[in-house]
Amino acid sequence: MNTLAALAGAEVYGIGLSPPARPAKLRIALCYLARHQRLISFENPKTFTELVQRRKLLGRDQRMAVLADKVAVKAFVATTLGPEWVTPTLWHGTDLPETPDWPLPFVVKSRHGCNQNVFLRDNLANWPKVRHFARRWMKQSYGKLLNEWLYTQIPREILVEPFIGERDTVPIDYKIYTFGGCATHVQVHLDRENDHRWMLFDRNWQRVSKATDDPDPAPPQSLAKMLDAAEELGNGFDFVRCDFYEISGKPLFGEMTFYPGSGLDKFHPISLDTLLGKHWLAAGGT
Repeated sequence: MNTLAALAGAEVYGIGLSPPARPAKLRIALCYLARHQRLISFENPKTFTELVQRRKLLGRDQRMAVLADKVAVKAFVATTLGPEWVTPTLWHGTDLPETPDWPLPFVVKSRHGCNQNVFLRDNLANWPKVRHFARRWMKQSYGKLLNEWLYTQIPREILVEPFIGERDTVPIDYKIYTFGGCATHVQVHLDRENDHRWMLFDRNWQRVSKATDDPDPAPPQSLAKMLDAAEELGNGFDFVRCDFYEISGKPLFGEMTFYPGSGLDKFHPISLDTLLGKHWLAAGGT
């Protein structure tokens, strides 16, 4: 954890801070009610989605901001797992150049937000539009809308990386739920670019969710390595989701997420929300 503290460049904080402003608590509660159709308990949370809201309200661990930073996290992963796990950064900055000089295909994304990315595969005809999108991302203080504190702590920049998919296809996302350094579940995201859907498996690749009728995909060849890596990266946190890809049979790190779906995504069946909440609470959930 010394390496991580040094990367943070600041004292590592817990949640024992002064109470947040009442409007933030009310906004979070109303948003939760609208999405899940039930009241939230901040004082005695039982479900995973409630615990995400509590973290948004009280969690001010500066390490989370470092590890959710798409640029800064790479140093931590390279040190912890090895440089072969990290996708190289082609460029990062505040204003995309008028003409890119990076080899196609590549990906443009925001450093400080989520679901802000554009894939460029075989031509640059849409480059002016991509620059327009990037300027919009730069103007947004991502995180304020849903009270996701850590995103407000990340430098506002644009990031460019090589496209890592095979045959121009966006790779499957393997998102591993890790509680107290123990990986328990793998969320598999399919066709994120066109028809995004996901399913949840336990660590033994037994499907536990019922959100989609897709046949079960085969487990990645490197599943055991991904689980070990998630536990290594998640050591020291009561919960973090560690995301990976598999390229040509080898695992590759994606990102670390502390507010999955902002705690607003529904689980099917709903009992999964309680099950994952139990794992979080057993790990000392805050």
